[in-house]
Amino acid sequence: MTRRLAEVAKKVGVSEATVSRVLNGKPGVSDATREAVLTALDVLGYERPTQLRGDRARLVGLVLPELQNPIFPAFAEVVGGALAQQGFTSVLCTRTVGGVTEAEYVDLLLQQQVSGVVFAGGLYAQADASHAHYELILERKLPTVLVNAAVEHLHFPQVSSDDVVAAEMAIRHLRALGHERIGLVLGPRDHMPSRRKLDTFLADGGDPGDVEHTIFSLEGGHAAATRLVKRGVTGIVCASDLLALGAVRAARRAGLAVPQDVSVIGYDDSALMNCTEPPLTTVRQPIDAMGRAAVELLVAQIDRAVVPADELLFEPELVVRASTARARP
Repeated sequence: MTRRLAEVAKKVGVSEATVSRVLNGKPGVSDATREAVLTALDVLGYERPTQLRGDRARLVGLVLPELQNPIFPAFAEVVGGALAQQGFTSVLCTRTVGGVTEAEYVDLLLQQQVSGVVFAGGLYAQADASHAHYELILERKLPTVLVNAAVEHLHFPQVSSDDVVAAEMAIRHLRALGHERIGLVLGPRDHMPSRRKLDTFLADGGDPGDVEHTIFSLEGGHAAATRLVKRGVTGIVCASDLLALGAVRAARRAGLAVPQDVSVIGYDDSALMNCTEPPLTTVRQPIDAMGRAAVELLVAQIDRAVVPADELLFEPELVVRASTARARP
């Protein structure tokens, strides 16, 4: 008990006596300090005293697939800051291969009595994945927001970058540069944002034979783009910046120059894409606006407002750098 008092007091920056007053329900402590002590208990993994468990903790789970892709730490920074302004503490949950699964994180968050959850890049975007843990959240009526394209049967508020507009921008940019043979590197076949980009590509006259599906990684982009380069494409549109960097590497290893022989476009505009060689042309997701909107939707649910299970679509932006150029005549 003494160790718990000391840890919580240090975390909040108050005396052990103040922590003790909060835990024992004694008066003489401000509401802000009381809330800070209870939040520290949750963060440190201690159970609240029985008489203080009536309300949910002011914690919000932020569930991400990984941190290697720079877009996810950037999103976490925006959401964490916006939550802090609203008096909430974010709990970062990152899936790892062979580690804690998304469903296991959901169980942990429910045990911690979190006020809500924001998912980004989750299994809700994969049609063939298990969605039982999302059904559990719906059943518990826990405030939740999904970021970027959920499958149709999950009825949560959603915030998404417009994949149709993103694909149109990239394809039209390459066509304006005279590229007639354009290839597409996408995520897995059941990945909903990739499906939207694929539908747009095909509707624009793209050849389904010039489409490659792969895992979201540098290596996946390299393997997929290698196949496209062998087929003679001169422009490659990728579903992430990491895939695009893999495509640049594939072109070079085939003895081709980027952008003189092959133009490459990424998606996200994650950190340092203006520092690559060549600097990457990409479609920027409006992460700041999307992150703030996700928090606003979540807090509205926590405050018991009625929030429709709609998808808010945010307009991406084409950022032209040096990885695209006019096609050779």
